[in-house]
Amino acid sequence: MEPLEKHDKRILDNAPFGQLGLLPICGCEMMGKEIDYYLRNWRAERQHEHEDSTAFAGYNRPTYIIDSKVPRFGTGEAKGVLNQSVRGMDLYILVDVVNYSETYQMFGFENHMSPDDHFQNLKRVIAAVGGKARRITVIMPYLYESLQSKRASRESLDCAIALQELVRMGVDNIITFDAHDPRVQNAIPLNGFDTVSPTYQFIKGLLRSVDDLQIDSSHMLVISPDEGGMKRAVFFANVLGLDMGMFYKRRDYTRFVNGSYPIVSFEFLGSSVKDKDMIIIDDMLASGDSAIEVAQALKKKGAKRVFMCATFGLFTDGLEKFDEAFKNGIIDKIFTTNLVYQPQELLDRPWYYSCDMSKFIAYIIDTLNHDSSISDLLDPVERSWKSIEQYNLKRAKKSEEESAGNQETESSDTASA
Repeated sequence: MEPLEKHDKRILDNAPFGQLGLLPICGCEMMGKEIDYYLRNWRAERQHEHEDSTAFAGYNRPTYIIDSKVPRFGTGEAKGVLNQSVRGMDLYILVDVVNYSETYQMFGFENHMSPDDHFQNLKRVIAAVGGKARRITVIMPYLYESLQSKRASRESLDCAIALQELVRMGVDNIITFDAHDPRVQNAIPLNGFDTVSPTYQFIKGLLRSVDDLQIDSSHMLVISPDEGGMKRAVFFANVLGLDMGMFYKRRDYTRFVNGSYPIVSFEFLGSSVKDKDMIIIDDMLASGDSAIEVAQALKKKGAKRVFMCATFGLFTDGLEKFDEAFKNGIIDKIFTTNLVYQPQELLDRPWYYSCDMSKFIAYIIDTLNHDSSISDLLDPVERSWKSIEQYNLKRAKKSEEESAGNQETESSDTASA
């Protein structure tokens, strides 16, 4: 959790839309507490000339987290329960649909919760609200069924159906991060849908963990691992002022293995990578096979270091292959966010860096509760440039100090001689 700083004080003059309520569903308790920490401190320090009016009733509270639970019966069935009133509140429901660490008992067996279970819990909590809240916003970092967002043949459109179901239950806005295909919002054209990119958090994490980066096109290159991530990589490259390259996946469409057509080979499109640092940018790391293959291909072409940035670190096939890739010098650092569950064994890995998003989500919630625009929060360009400028100044200062230290050493050696 980052310490509070002076720049945390956003100017929010609008009266709150309603009394703020934060509802982290099981599996999101830690993230909910971190968000609540920022909200409590910001609002305790904020001054409003109309804060004594009824519009600001309940503005400063010991906690904004609503006491709720989803108990299970022995059959595996469940119900949503709210232990306090939410009438007239502006509710923000936080859910992590890929938190596989949550378990429940069913006929004496221990079951790990699937995305379907988490989505059902979300609906149970919304049902418990019973239409009494003034507004409901669902913050679902990993969009439920986002991998099944378009129809290729006789297939279900699960993501679109889920969004429509939430809207029918009374959800006004849905906030997600790096949606696999943002066009799925067309399923609910009359409701709010925002997909947020953690570009700034990746840049900040990269600058904090690597102290010898030369951020220019002669020394760095942004890579898209496939044609689907081009837009994401182009934006990231433009923010950093770098060139980009991409890999084109040739697939074998005569076979269908584990839900997809196997990749035959990677074809690289872009400028020379020799002796340059590579930043591979993607929306998720699932099994990691294709990401490691891309890193291997870059290393064969003479790349210096390889950094991977992915919004969601799922690591569905375990961490061993990443350990091996790090040991063999194929990857140097992996950056993912804490938007989804992170086991402790992942956090302990020397090649891993976690980009904290709780403060950013708290910004979004605080701003939306005041019915203010979040456009400046969604645009990371200016903040990224400031971070890069500070990083370059720090590097220049360090270089000057080292140079001065070397000159002093040489002078003392000469005097001794």
